[in-house]
Amino acid sequence: MIDILQTLLRMLPATLMMTAPILIAAIGGMICEKAGVVNIALEGLMVIGAMTAATTHVLFEQSIGFSIPLALVLAAIMGCLFSMIHAFVSITLRADQIISGTGINLLSLGITVFFCQLLFQQDRTVNYRMGMRIGFGGVYPTAWIALAIVCLAAFMLYKRPWGLRLRAAGEHPQALASAGVNVIKIRYMAVLISGALAGLAGACVVLTQDIQFSTTSINGRGFIALAAVSFGRWLPLGVLGSSLLFGFSSALAVTIVNVESLRILPSEFFSMLPYVITLLTLVIFSGKDYAPRAVGQPYDKGK
Repeated sequence: MIDILQTLLRMLPATLMMTAPILIAAIGGMICEKAGVVNIALEGLMVIGAMTAATTHVLFEQSIGFSIPLALVLAAIMGCLFSMIHAFVSITLRADQIISGTGINLLSLGITVFFCQLLFQQDRTVNYRMGMRIGFGGVYPTAWIALAIVCLAAFMLYKRPWGLRLRAAGEHPQALASAGVNVIKIRYMAVLISGALAGLAGACVVLTQDIQFSTTSINGRGFIALAAVSFGRWLPLGVLGSSLLFGFSSALAVTIVNVESLRILPSEFFSMLPYVITLLTLVIFSGKDYAPRAVGQPYDKGK
């Protein structure tokens, strides 16, 4: 028992490191869905952000002293730009939001490999010398970035008029339009914010948990973030708690092999934990009516 407790305490920095990108992407997904648009493309946008961040860091780490902040900013910008595809297709063209997001997920894998082949003559970036450094208390700065994003999202959603309008766009878009608010503009803003946060989340993954970008760097974290939104009942604190759960299960899968009493179990069992928990939460909450009423429904001015 003491061995297990000591392992859990040592896992705290790893848990926060694993949680940060899931939490950032999940907050983006929550904002998007609160405005009425499902963003299945979180996975693909994280891939775009990860490739952008890794490439930026590789190309500039020896020439400038701020390659990591630059990589984070450019990853967010690229995620935002790519999310415009989803916004245009699902909002302006009123196409199926699931299909649109799935298309971006498929596109992201192909386009990142294509650019890696152009820049590095292989299907991944080259290794960089050093990623993001551990900060105070052995915790990566990404954990504090994620916490700041949660606080800012909660403040904007529930303390500012903009947040009221955004939530109304996902609950009663026709009523919002009758009050003179541009529903399409609100939804576009939500999708672009979601894309920027997903791109930033991908950058956090590749700069803290890897030494290069590859097509397996994200490895389903975007879908885990979507599950965290559902599990967290579309609330900032709920998303924070669910992301911590998924982050903990991911860290557990990596460090549990150090617990002597649990080595009788195969390592693959623990590697499955994040995805098993994701599936269980989706099953448990699939029938719950916590989602915004108009989520996934194209807005039609004529109705």
